[in-house]
Amino acid sequence: MKKIWDEAKVSIKAGIPAHTFRMWIEPLQLARCDENRIVLYSPNFFSRKRVLEIYGSLIESEIKSVLGKECQLSIEISAKNALPKPKAYEDPQLLLPNINVCPRNGRLLKKDFTFDHFVVGENNDFAYSASLSMASRKNASQNCLFLLSKTGLGKSHLTQAVGHHILSENPSDRVYYMTAEDFSNEMVDAFQHGSINSFKEKYRNQCDVLLLEDVHYLRNKDRTQVELAFALDTLFEAGKKIIFSSCYLPGDIPKIDDKLRSRLSCGLISNINPPDFRTRVRILQKKATFKGYDVPEEVIQYLASELTEDVRQLESGLIGVASKSLLLGEPIDLELAQSVTKHIVHQRKNVTIDAIKKLVCKHYSISIKDIVSNSRKQPIVRPRQIAIYLSRKYTDAHLQVIGKSFNRYHATALHSIGIVERGIKKNSPLQKQVEFLCKKLESGKF
Repeated sequence: MKKIWDEAKVSIKAGIPAHTFRMWIEPLQLARCDENRIVLYSPNFFSRKRVLEIYGSLIESEIKSVLGKECQLSIEISAKNALPKPKAYEDPQLLLPNINVCPRNGRLLKKDFTFDHFVVGENNDFAYSASLSMASRKNASQNCLFLLSKTGLGKSHLTQAVGHHILSENPSDRVYYMTAEDFSNEMVDAFQHGSINSFKEKYRNQCDVLLLEDVHYLRNKDRTQVELAFALDTLFEAGKKIIFSSCYLPGDIPKIDDKLRSRLSCGLISNINPPDFRTRVRILQKKATFKGYDVPEEVIQYLASELTEDVRQLESGLIGVASKSLLLGEPIDLELAQSVTKHIVHQRKNVTIDAIKKLVCKHYSISIKDIVSNSRKQPIVRPRQIAIYLSRKYTDAHLQVIGKSFNRYHATALHSIGIVERGIKKNSPLQKQVEFLCKKLESGKF
């Protein structure tokens, strides 16, 4: 019977990505075989659930091809690696109290940001697998992961899921979850209060898992970069687990020390893309179940077709529909969903870099030639910076492409984006100008 399973695995391997096969199929072992039933061993509960949900039908089909007859698949937890089996109504990640989990240091871990609440699709399969692998395997050769995505696509969810999983397995592990801004502020505070040695000791020798979000925030923060690089050296040498997250690749972050850039790049870099329609449907279904919403399938399908930007937009639409139904005492139907989504969906024409250039040039009364020129005059520099910022916000073009379209290097483009972002945060006149142009783009009136 082992020969039959080996042959089935060869066929399965040919039909799925190599990393997927290594992560989910290869660890399965043949346990026994009855007359019309084959039993496989899985190393843990999470692997068993994932395999049955995603690959169960594929495995049964390949075994049927080898055997020449129907054979029911059953997967059990290997006694050697068995986890306590949760009750049927329990979420295996919620063995912890049903509250936000507080690690040893840093921000709270959101209670629903666990692996079991993460919906896996083609857009994030590799990132999910890499994160789960890091959380599950004690002796993994790869202890560093860099999660890359735009805002609202799940990198924070996966980062915190790693923290949840590790704490559920080893509550004594020292898990530090924070943003790069938190790290920088804590270091500045340590200098001001004469406790920098304690700060260094904590991050170099008292940390088992470091989950550091938004590392691009460290640009221009030379002292923080140096201290983080030293801490990472110690953690790497000790084999500790580290996850970084950012909207930018390490090589795209300007004014980062080369040593720190090298350390950010040394781990596995995994990109998360926007979810496709089928994945958006599954996300909405899962979130509706978790929140206790009774949403008709046709409304789920409608929301998934209209709300295409990111997971946060999907959740906003779902909450909006449920809340409006509750407040008005109306049933959740297509008409109600349409009334909610019209305030969320950006009804706009196809926004391109050229369209943004024309809009900005018209607004500031300059020419296309001016905006792509080498001029450093403020009446031209500021519109150029805004146009670059809008190009990043409203198109999928890479920084290199955006920079090239304005005759600039990608680092200069990123610098321009940073200037506009800081201007918006300061509630300066720049904020009103950007908001006006954003409304133009979102309404399609450009």
